[in-house]
Amino acid sequence: MKSIIKYLKKPWPYWVGGILLGVMNVILLGLIGISWQITSGFLLWGIGILQWFGLDPFKWEYFSHFQSYYGPIISNGNIFINQYTILNIGVILGSLVATLLASQFKWKKIKSKKQFIIALLGGIMMGYGTRLAVGCNIGAFFSGIPSFSLHAWVFGIFVMLGTWVGVKILVKFFI
Repeated sequence: MKSIIKYLKKPWPYWVGGILLGVMNVILLGLIGISWQITSGFLLWGIGILQWFGLDPFKWEYFSHFQSYYGPIISNGNIFINQYTILNIGVILGSLVATLLASQFKWKKIKSKKQFIIALLGGIMMGYGTRLAVGCNIGAFFSGIPSFSLHAWVFGIFVMLGTWVGVKILVKFFI
């Protein structure tokens, strides 16, 4: 057991992580019939919160086409308990377990208001972008490549270009 924990604490090569993620995606698809999706759960949570405030988001243009896709979940009556929520909780708990096994867990203090504002704005822009794109990089790339979808390859190229530009801007103006 000690040798396993010792192996888990060392950094793994990227190719091992890639293979494990691919295998997990196939298992997920086989077990519950959906590919890896993250923002679907958050979308459903948002719908549930809006309904809790007495609004009917399915009358809005944006949400109207989701009603047919998420119909069984919506008719269930509890929009927070579904396979997407369980998947999101599993990702969070799995990340925590991996961090704890590697002895890498640390509470970090926010260094400045500027760091907080940049992180907050970045999160808001990412959330807005996932809704414009009707999904995140997991659904667009990680689940698109195995299904031989052209959009996933185009997405991957532009994510790499955008990341390169973003890092250049970050280094020049913020770091």
